[in-house]
Amino acid sequence: MTATVLVIFGLVYLGMILGGLPFLQLDRTGVALLGAIAMMATEAVTVEQAARSIDLPTVLLLFAFMVVSAQMRLGGFYDWITVRLSALPVTPAALLAVLIAVVALLSAVFSNDIVCLAIAPVLVDACMRRNLDPIPFLLGLACAANIGSAATLIGNPQNMLIGQTLHLSFGAYAVEAAAPVLAGLVLTWMVIVKSVRRQWQLPGEKASGARPEMEMRALNRWQTGKGLVIALVILLSFLFAPWPREVVALTAAGVLLMSRRLSSSRMLGLVDWELLVLFMGLFVVNDALQRTGMPAQLVSDAAALGLHLDHPAPLFGAAFVLSNLVSNVPAVMLLLPVAHHPMAGTLLALASTFAGNLLIVGSIANIIVIDAAARRGVAIDWRQHARIGVPVTLATMGVTVLYLWWRMHG
Repeated sequence: MTATVLVIFGLVYLGMILGGLPFLQLDRTGVALLGAIAMMATEAVTVEQAARSIDLPTVLLLFAFMVVSAQMRLGGFYDWITVRLSALPVTPAALLAVLIAVVALLSAVFSNDIVCLAIAPVLVDACMRRNLDPIPFLLGLACAANIGSAATLIGNPQNMLIGQTLHLSFGAYAVEAAAPVLAGLVLTWMVIVKSVRRQWQLPGEKASGARPEMEMRALNRWQTGKGLVIALVILLSFLFAPWPREVVALTAAGVLLMSRRLSSSRMLGLVDWELLVLFMGLFVVNDALQRTGMPAQLVSDAAALGLHLDHPAPLFGAAFVLSNLVSNVPAVMLLLPVAHHPMAGTLLALASTFAGNLLIVGSIANIIVIDAAARRGVAIDWRQHARIGVPVTLATMGVTVLYLWWRMHG
């Protein structure tokens, strides 16, 4: 049975690396779901064990914030704020700075993937209207969304998982993450500005090309205001109330679904159900592997060789490497069982999130921005992304290492 589990586990994580499996029309979600089904079909886990392996509070928390973000999208908030930003009478470098700050703040509350999905296409058109090359701003959007999402335990899926599993304090984590996140945003701006070398304008042949603008949602002040108030109530509850976070967020989502104007089908249609299924599939696959005793044995063998994965430095390195191999959510799931150090939660959240800027495939937010740009006629290849992503990642990871060392030894 152990051999069967290892084969299934290996195929699932190969799919995480490749984004699918050869010869099959499966994406990462399909691979994770099929892996969970295979674990139950081979009786590596029973149906009851599979159900218990799913961290329901994390799934509910993620779902609830998808509903809150759907409220903001349907209220036209993201379109409105992008257009308002692009119209600011400032230099391109200053505009980039404002964009990075606003995107980081929104990502910390409404999740980086949703923010990128909503802002990227509008940002392309806004840059075109100002005759600005959209690529530096799109890369700034992706990097800032990733970095900003690390500021809270609700900014991205892996942080939600870490916070729920390790029972981290919402406020204490935000204080710990503030310095690396702020430094990372400043470094992102510096890297992009240096890379652009003051060549912010579109080349002549691109500037002259006509481009149909996408239809944008008009700002609905009532729906937007309702979403912002609900988000504020959630944050205050997380900071000061003893209630379970998933219950607070789910209740807030229920309040938003009771609308006279926005149908529940439209709001639920914007929920990323595939990401929820990916989470549940990986929970089952990882639980089946844990039941074999192999992970514990590997950790023990590594410790015998001097590599203690439960120590901060090896854990940080493993988070960085695995996040770029299998993506940050699967990486965090693999490493949470060895996250015993008092700073392990902060370390895992920062390392797995910042690592996502290295390559396009390192973060779903990156892929969303690249795809949205392509649909608006702006091509960004892996070299263009790496020219920004690699130095941003190395700089932010370096700052994080120094900060964590200071916190643990200072």
